[in-house]
Amino acid sequence: MKINQFLDHHGIARNPFAEEDAQSDPVFKDYCINDTYHPSWDKIFGDPTEPATSVVFGEKGAGKTAMRLQIVRHVNDFNHNHPGEQLFAIEYDDFNPFIDRFLDRLPHRRRRIDRALATWRLWDHMDAVLSLGVTDLVNRILGGHQVKETIQKVSGLDRHQRRDLLLLAACYDQSTDEPFIARWNRLRRKLNFWTLKAKIPCLTGWFVTLCTVAVAASVFWFDKIAPPAETSSQVEQVEQVGKTIPWWAYLIVIAVGWTPWLWKAASRFLTSYGIVRGMRVITRPTNSLRKVLMHFTSGEIVSQPLPNRERSDDRYELLSKFQSVLNSLGFSGVFVLVDRVDEPHAITGSAELMKALIWPLLDNKFLKHPGVGVKLMLPAELKYFVEREDREFVQRARLDKQNMVPSLAWTGEALYDVANARLRACAADGNQPNISEFFDDSVSHDRLLDGFRSLRVPRHLHKFLYRLLVAHCNAYTDEKPQWKIPKDRFESELALYGREMGDH
Repeated sequence: MKINQFLDHHGIARNPFAEEDAQSDPVFKDYCINDTYHPSWDKIFGDPTEPATSVVFGEKGAGKTAMRLQIVRHVNDFNHNHPGEQLFAIEYDDFNPFIDRFLDRLPHRRRRIDRALATWRLWDHMDAVLSLGVTDLVNRILGGHQVKETIQKVSGLDRHQRRDLLLLAACYDQSTDEPFIARWNRLRRKLNFWTLKAKIPCLTGWFVTLCTVAVAASVFWFDKIAPPAETSSQVEQVEQVGKTIPWWAYLIVIAVGWTPWLWKAASRFLTSYGIVRGMRVITRPTNSLRKVLMHFTSGEIVSQPLPNRERSDDRYELLSKFQSVLNSLGFSGVFVLVDRVDEPHAITGSAELMKALIWPLLDNKFLKHPGVGVKLMLPAELKYFVEREDREFVQRARLDKQNMVPSLAWTGEALYDVANARLRACAADGNQPNISEFFDDSVSHDRLLDGFRSLRVPRHLHKFLYRLLVAHCNAYTDEKPQWKIPKDRFESELALYGREMGDH
């Protein structure tokens, strides 16, 4: 007996329990994302007009990634209905590139992951978040192929905000779609930003060079032009003057003409070097960054915060500037969605390494930054460390103020609703299947709820129901199908799956 036969008999067009990861689950993303919620959803999502932080602890398969996808969907819906006060969502869920760059910057003796993460700081997280946010914003402004929306309010940015956005892009834009300098110059032209004063050192150098070359040419090659007889004495005087000026004097004049530009280039190089050295999770060629910074005057750079020091103060100022630009573009708040903490290849699911990575982020000043709502979807293993932290951590993190959900637990009734929601999503036209219809009358409704309750999370529910369907269908032939799952099959498969859950 085939599973498709069983499902067709119950009016279901496709298997609703074949997928286990929300990231790649079409049933969830196409149907259930808008009507299947955890009971704590309202507390976690909050009020989009007042972004607030939430800290969620959940075991594997509890729905943390599904909740992140739901938050993104709700943010998009909110933005569609409120074009004047939109939310800007930053998905901070892939730590691999940031950890890899961080390790590459360390000497070989310190690249062991536990030693390396011991030096990970809050400003590294802030650099990563700003990198994701700035890159996304620049994509939208330039009309990137992956972004459907276009920003219509770029012309409303004042000159200071355009400068801030260009400085942010110079430091944090990590797009690989085109060369860094070409992309930055395209953004500069889009923003219509240029400063004549910034070009004066270069123009001065070229002007002095051209004048010096012209004088040298007139002195040394004037005799090749046949002069009139009445001016021969003047020519002799010019040739005599030319013989008294050594060739290296012209080079000195040219060098003096380029001195302002060389001084500016050296200053920008040192600034670029400091930025590149200060950002440990972002790669940027020093000379490319120097070429970009040459477009600014000294006054436009010296007074501005830059990520060139190992401290978070500059990052807070840069984050505020980023928010100011977003506000002028119609974004009233920012959501930072932190997820998949246990998935980086360097961490390999280690609770201690996850703690080393995430603990710097648990800082009340950052989590309560005005206009920013940080949604932390954390593995349940980290709750153990939270309960054993000292008073200093408690005062720094203030998790009591962060809308903390200590356990993303699911009741049997909630999992029952999840199963029915997936059945309805996969139902053939006109059918309203119910999970209880799969089972023999000997499996009572209360027993079904108790069995689902023991599975704890949606992922285990999906795995169990899929395995139960396979086991049931394999026990019967196509000629003698059985359309109801008997109680002994349900109990045996549930006990077997429960033992496997305990082993893991």
